[in-house]
Amino acid sequence: MDNKLLLKNCRYIATINDNGDELTNHDILISGNTIEKIAVDIQLEPEKSSNTEILDCSDYLVIPGMVNCHHHFYQILTRNLHGAQNAKLFTWLKYLYPIWARLDPVAIYYSTLLATIELIKTGCTLSSDHMYLYPEGFEGDMMAIQFEAASATGIRFCPTRGSMTLSLKDGGLPPDNVVQNPEEVVADMERVISKYHDPSPLAMRKIALAPCSPFSVDESVMVNTARIAREHGVILHTHLAETRDEEDFCMEKYGMRPLALMEKWGWIGEDVYFAHGIWFDEKEIDLLARTRTGICHCPSSNMRLGSGIARIREMRDNGVRIGLGVDGSASNDTSDMLGEVRQAMLLQRVRFGPEALSARETLTFATRGGADLLGYSELGRIEEGGGADLALFDLTHPQYAGALEDPLAAIVFTGYNHTASYSIINGRIVLREGRIVGIDEEGVASKCNDIASRLSSELKSPPNSGFPQIHKIK
Repeated sequence: MDNKLLLKNCRYIATINDNGDELTNHDILISGNTIEKIAVDIQLEPEKSSNTEILDCSDYLVIPGMVNCHHHFYQILTRNLHGAQNAKLFTWLKYLYPIWARLDPVAIYYSTLLATIELIKTGCTLSSDHMYLYPEGFEGDMMAIQFEAASATGIRFCPTRGSMTLSLKDGGLPPDNVVQNPEEVVADMERVISKYHDPSPLAMRKIALAPCSPFSVDESVMVNTARIAREHGVILHTHLAETRDEEDFCMEKYGMRPLALMEKWGWIGEDVYFAHGIWFDEKEIDLLARTRTGICHCPSSNMRLGSGIARIREMRDNGVRIGLGVDGSASNDTSDMLGEVRQAMLLQRVRFGPEALSARETLTFATRGGADLLGYSELGRIEEGGGADLALFDLTHPQYAGALEDPLAAIVFTGYNHTASYSIINGRIVLREGRIVGIDEEGVASKCNDIASRLSSELKSPPNSGFPQIHKIK
């Protein structure tokens, strides 16, 4: 018999469903990993009450769990470094690559653990991770390590098998010791899909394929990645049109703008989404819309690196599919999903005025939009029969005082502390009263500080050996 969870008397429910319903004083009954019923005053049959946890939600706003479509978890360990604080993207990358070359299994494990902790605490229930950097001599299965950490925190996880094959000697940016040869990349893409990808609608584990960018991967890998993805029915992802430097690189090397290059390589369609998309022109926006190609908007990173302002309002008006991503923590310095919603709304207003994006539109990007980009049709909204991924915010918190005429907008407009009270993933409470269930958050943070110090030190420390143990609460 499935365990049940009854959310009683929810003060406000933002369903983000097709009807745009916003409900007050309704109950939500969760059975297993799906929403069984939404109604006023749901009464349990006596035989079902024994295996049902009842949660009083009379003070809570309930939203669909948010979806983070673009991140680089390992960058948790290189936040706020002096040499990268005021640099543009290409300079920033060149500074950080030698540090990232020291990543080992322990660093990958704990950075994944901490990134997913931060995301869950800010209302994210499903995340991707763009892991494209495979240091020379790395011992272990990168994907297995990440899935182990994600399972510990309980997040629904769709990591990408990324790649880089063009080093400095080939005209790219990274050093030789963080790139792989094309044959190695192609073989491992096949392996991770076969071993880890679950195509079911509410899978806790999916795989996407994600070469880093047109300036770090050769043409054969891009073409073969698209072929493999379509053979196996997985999503394609890469960085695109993030900076003017990238545009100059593509024009010089290939004689084409970045999006035209993607179209040539077969990287257009409903199974493709790009991170950033700042420098698209009107014709390119039209192409994205016509082909159902998606964009993951990363406003904080775009501001942090001074890359520019994506034309999200125009993309939205033209029918482009849009999700949100916090991007790597070395170009954002946080993994705050609700904070990213606020930044997305405000940044469009800088460019297009106060009516550019509403709180509701932006929250839709972060929920339904992101679930759509990652191929999860049953998530991103609250409806009977849908997946039970939810985030609950306490409306009695002082930051919302005076703002409750519109509770949904309150969490976007007024928030300074973006922590959810509860996060429910796959029908299970993984964040309870603001704390990740079963994880020593402070212990994980301390371990990450130790690893970060070792990575950024001028002296190379010997790599840690063995597989790490989860910091559980004693």
